Order: sequence, then C-alpha cells, then structure tokens
Amino acid sequence: MTGIQISRRSVLIGGGLALAGGRPSFAQSGKEIVIGALYPTTGPSAQIGSDARAAFATALDIINGPAKVDTLMGGGAGLPSLGGAKVKVIFADTQADPQKGRSEAERLITQDKVAALIGCYHSGVSATVSVTCERYGIPFLCADSTSPSLQQRGLKYFFRPCATDVMATEAIFDFLDWMKSRGKQIRTVSLFHDDTIWGVDSAKVQTQTAQARGYTIAADIKYKSNSPSLTAEVQQLKSSDPDVLIPSSYTTDAILLGRTMKELGYEPKNLVANSAGFSEQSLYEAVGASLDNAMTRDNFSPDLSEKRPVVSVINTMYHEKANRNLNDMSARQVTGLLVLADAINRAGSIEGEKIRAALVATDIPGDVLVVPWKGVKFDTQGQNIYASVSILQRTGGRFRTVFPSALAVAEPIWPMHS
Repeated sequence: MTGIQISRRSVLIGGGLALAGGRPSFAQSGKEIVIGALYPTTGPSAQIGSDARAAFATALDIINGPAKVDTLMGGGAGLPSLGGAKVKVIFADTQADPQKGRSEAERLITQDKVAALIGCYHSGVSATVSVTCERYGIPFLCADSTSPSLQQRGLKYFFRPCATDVMATEAIFDFLDWMKSRGKQIRTVSLFHDDTIWGVDSAKVQTQTAQARGYTIAADIKYKSNSPSLTAEVQQLKSSDPDVLIPSSYTTDAILLGRTMKELGYEPKNLVANSAGFSEQSLYEAVGASLDNAMTRDNFSPDLSEKRPVVSVINTMYHEKANRNLNDMSARQVTGLLVLADAINRAGSIEGEKIRAALVATDIPGDVLVVPWKGVKFDTQGQNIYASVSILQRTGGRFRTVFPSALAVAEPIWPMHS
C-alpha cells in the first residue's frame, strides 16, 4: 500500500518516522504530528485492521495533500497552525484483546510519544485503552466502538464522533415503527448477541427499547464470542420465529451464523442487524444469496454520493488503497482521524490538555463530512450529539439506504424472502 512501511512492532502510515531520544521528531523539527492507532491486525479480525489502515491512509491524503478535497481538513497542506506539520499514524496490533490493547497503548504513549490515540473497533478494547489514555492525559478518539457504557465513566479525554448503540437501536425501532405505519405486521423480535461488552450492552438497550415501543421479545440469545458452533442457538432462533431478527455479531461470528442458518434451513422473515459483521463484504461472500435483502443499521453507505458528491471522491481514494468501497466502519475511521486532526490544528499544540480543550470546543457542520451526520459537537461525556444512523439493505450485491426517507435511495424489500 502506498505510503505505508511495516515494521515488527508497528505499522507507520504516511512515510518514515524519525525518532530522536524516543520522542516524535515534531518535538525537534516541527514537521510531523504522530498519532497512534490501535486495531486488530492479526487473528480473526485482521481485516478490520487492514481496512482501518486504508481508511487512515485516505484521511492522511486529505490532510497532508497535495490534492485538495472539499471536506474537513481537505486543504492538503498539513496542519496550518503548526507550520504545515504533516500527520503520521503508527499502528499497533490489539489482537482484539483488551489487555493487549492496554499494553500497546502504554507503549505508544511512553515510547513513541504520540499526541493522541485513535481506535479500537472492539468496545472491550476501547474500554481499556481509554482508561490508559486518561491516566496519561492523552486524548482518545473513539472512532468506531459503539457501546454506550464507554461514555458513562466520567473520562475527560474520551471523545466519540460516531453514534452509540442507543442511537442505533432507536434508529432500528424508528424504522420498524415506520414500516408498521405502512401496514406491515411486526409484533415480535428476537435478539442474538455475543458475550462481549458490546454484545451485552446492545442487547440491554434493544430490550429496553423493544419493550418501550410495544414489541414482544420472542428470544434473547447470548452466545460465546468466537464460538466454534452456533447450531443450538440457531435452532432456538428458528423455534422463536420472530417477525424481525436483530443480530449483534462481529464478522467471524456473523459468518458462522449465516452458514448455520443456511445449513439448518432457517430463513428469517426479516433481519435488521446491529452493524459490525453485517456491514462487511466478507460475510456476504461467505454465505451467498441466503442473506439477500438483509438489513443493517449503519453510519454510511456509498450511495450517499447521489446526494453528496464528495462521498464519491473520498470513496474513490479509499478504493485505490483497499480495493473495496468505504463501509460503515471505514467511513467512521476516516471521519475520526479528520476530526482529531482538526482539533490538533485548532489547538496549535501537541499537548494533551490543549488538544482535549479543542475537542471540547468542536463544532463541525455536517456538509464537510463523508458521513450523513448533522455535524460533530461533543457533549460533557465526549459523545457527538449530532451523530445519526441509517438503515441499509443489501440487495443485488450492494447496500442501498432505505431509511430515513431524507437519505433513502430505494424502497425497502419486506419481507426479505419472497
């Protein structure tokens, strides 16, 4: 991949990193700002790390140039308030392990002297990394983890631009309510989720929202993450026969779920997923047509280019690096790094407290973002109050936005199997 050098312990995006006395060379020459990125780059979730590299490489092309892009930080001149300093990103492998994430965060902070950290996809990893950042007074930009508990711990250095699972669940049930208003009979839902922080938090919010909206929960099935078999769990789902299945599964589990449903002959009437694995191309390649017309809640879809031309420009940049389109996760990652770079630029400093103050003061309009949010403005817990979620349907080999109406480019196919 252009502009990426791979070493034994980390991956550097944007060119070589010169260290002097264990500190970023920015401290010596004023020419670069170093940010640490924590993602799984090996193991079952390695594709997430690979996509994140391409996402951050895309964001760095936008920030550092030379091309100008009509988006946040799109001047292509580095960070103007820091003399045109270029942004660099160092990757560290979390292996999807919270304790590995903690140790790698400490290494990036104490040895590589990063100005901030960004990550971490898995909510359990983001939980430990953000506490580590708090201890060192280093800003943590939570680009893509969605567990609502992450923002409820009184952390000063935690900031999340993307939507939480509370927002996502509200969007799912807003969609179901809308479908009911159009004459669809939807009474029961079944929840399917792993035993991680994200899975458990998701199910809790989904249960509360379903009950508040008058839906019956036909089944609430928790399984062990990375389980070797989901046969018993899928048999339970099949027996519950819900009007809507709402799965919360990372990619490897989503693939196993899809294959097991196919083997056992279970075709959900409708499936509206909680993103994660159901936003990944690898799932649909693995299971084939059995998940045609499945839906997922997401922050992004490439079809937004029909309403916002810059989406096509940034998607093309990403595709050249990843050989795939932006998806929910990679769009959040591009946005997250641009938001963080904007804050560092406004801070005019690599001091943690000054960057934190700039993040607190963030107020970015939506029309300069690749995601369809109203903007970025953080509340007192570090959560973006303007984040939002859309419902996409996988039809004809691609995702199409079907809800909300203001962003929709297609009518939903309901039920998913004719």
